[in-house]
Amino acid sequence: MSMKRPAGPLVERPELEDALRARLAALCAEGWSIFERFDTDVRDHEFHPFVAAEYDVVLSSLLAHRAPRLRFLEWGSASGVITIMADLLGYDAYGIELDASLVATARALAERFDSKARFAAASFLPAGYVFKNGDGDERTGTIGAGESGYLQLGHALDDFDVVFGYPWGGEEPMMHDLMRQYGRADALLLVHGVNDGVKAYRGGRLVAG
Repeated sequence: MSMKRPAGPLVERPELEDALRARLAALCAEGWSIFERFDTDVRDHEFHPFVAAEYDVVLSSLLAHRAPRLRFLEWGSASGVITIMADLLGYDAYGIELDASLVATARALAERFDSKARFAAASFLPAGYVFKNGDGDERTGTIGAGESGYLQLGHALDDFDVVFGYPWGGEEPMMHDLMRQYGRADALLLVHGVNDGVKAYRGGRLVAG
């Protein structure tokens, strides 16, 4: 999975007020700068699963599904850009990230953008969860093991209205399984694919937007 900074203006959204559009554009630009430094300092030397999402594509999905008082969770929130974006759009936003150094980056970024987004340095897998695909394979790809983050956040997975994930190849079935076992049936799962943008699922079924 690889990603390059998109060319040209990132956020051109006439439906957003000017001040918010400017804050989102600045957030996304800072997110790309953080990732480019991380790519040079860390990923050039060893494998790390953090890859920046297509922020403008994710923004479109968050705009399409936002409504008052929705609680949002990002699985693998990395530098925090998407969780902070959700907060700025009015979601009650949380992120879980296993890499504590990235959580520190996310918290500092939230402070710079006057965001109330909250982050846990932990695993987004619920305690005791075991994934088995159709062949009985329990491997979870790039998703590392650690203490579950839901106690830190003070919310179980079924407390969230919208959950976002950016899986590596082969990890999406596990995300659907998590929602089936622990999420609410009416909650929305947003899955960012490498080549097909963000798809929305409710109750395991693909929905518009």
